[in-house]
Amino acid sequence: MRSFTVKTLTAFAFLAISVKAQVPAFKGQLLLEPGLSSAKCLTAASNINAAVVTIQPCTGSASQKWTFGGGVVKVFGDKCLAVPEGSAADGTKLQISTCLTDNPNQKWGYTRDNRMTWTDKGKCIDLTGGNLADGTSVQIWSCSGGNANQVWNTGYMVNDLPTTSQDGQYGINNCGTGSSQSSNCQTAWINSASDFCLSAPPTSGTIGDTEAIAIAYCTKSGRGPRTIPNGALTGVHFVKTPEYVQVTGVGDLTKLNIPQGDEGGELDNRGADGRGNPIGGLVYGNSFGPGLQYHEWTSFISDKEFCFRACVGARATSLCNHIYDLMGCYWNIPANYDAKQFEDCDGEPALPMVVYGTSTWYQGVSPTPSPHPAPSSSNCKALPTVSVSPALRRRNSMVKRYPVPAFPGATPAPVM
Repeated sequence: MRSFTVKTLTAFAFLAISVKAQVPAFKGQLLLEPGLSSAKCLTAASNINAAVVTIQPCTGSASQKWTFGGGVVKVFGDKCLAVPEGSAADGTKLQISTCLTDNPNQKWGYTRDNRMTWTDKGKCIDLTGGNLADGTSVQIWSCSGGNANQVWNTGYMVNDLPTTSQDGQYGINNCGTGSSQSSNCQTAWINSASDFCLSAPPTSGTIGDTEAIAIAYCTKSGRGPRTIPNGALTGVHFVKTPEYVQVTGVGDLTKLNIPQGDEGGELDNRGADGRGNPIGGLVYGNSFGPGLQYHEWTSFISDKEFCFRACVGARATSLCNHIYDLMGCYWNIPANYDAKQFEDCDGEPALPMVVYGTSTWYQGVSPTPSPHPAPSSSNCKALPTVSVSPALRRRNSMVKRYPVPAFPGATPAPVM
């Protein structure tokens, strides 16, 4: 009975949060990327009325920079995302038109679970058929939970970061090309066993007390954050799978301002209020395309061990689940944590956290199940150690993105 009650209350709480329309946590001019692929962006065909809206490779052009405010979503400064003639039929293709005060066909909300809803209509912006081909149109469709075609993440090109991405942020995101042990950079990277960052306190304090203001400590210099002191890491294991990258390991993490004896806590892209911990924290990597932003990620760190996973594709939210904050690394991210080993490996994706067959376990419900076994890995390459070295610089400022693995969602193609 207790299990049913917890599950039911959790489901209703999540539904209530998801349905309430709001604006994204990130601010300024935003890319809108389908949840199926961070390599593609919502794009207006031109700056004229009735211009169609499709997905195209992300370039950061003016046609891909959207701003939220006053219940509308603008592009080019004076054009708004619109439903042509207010047609509420599933499959109606979206366009842009000159922004008009109180035009109900231009009113949108952004939900906690990253959906864009046509205000008071029960319709969501939907990637037609889950098709990631360039030029695929964007439509309205009846909102449905779990439909990956209706997830739209907000973010930035890595070469066009704002100074800060959220109000109330402790640090900065546009961190320059230097390195300083007094930096308050909150833009992290995860690429390999020798190129990753961990989030930790800017000054001495427990993870629980500093999670909202944590800053990046990295193994590579030259991207702006502080560097992880040489010798702090005594074991590092990196794994790339088709759906995520992760790094796990052990060390003396008191060198990252974590007090000795601190059992640590979770840092992730959402946090309790949807703004993430740390507030304004961004994560990028090159494993699925140069400078790709990870919108779903989870990390745990204590004074002795760490784990950090960043996910892509339709299962990103389940593989980078972020609500089991009391369970720690070994339970959330079962993997190799051995000391005196440093390695880069390929691997198979893990089972989704807390899913056991057809059942889902919820934190606090007794008994607590055992963690899933660590997935198999292969093609491991040993490193002698992990120490600070310069990050490779790009030859040009244009970042080309490549598709990531995608899994079509539930929306059927419209009948033409």
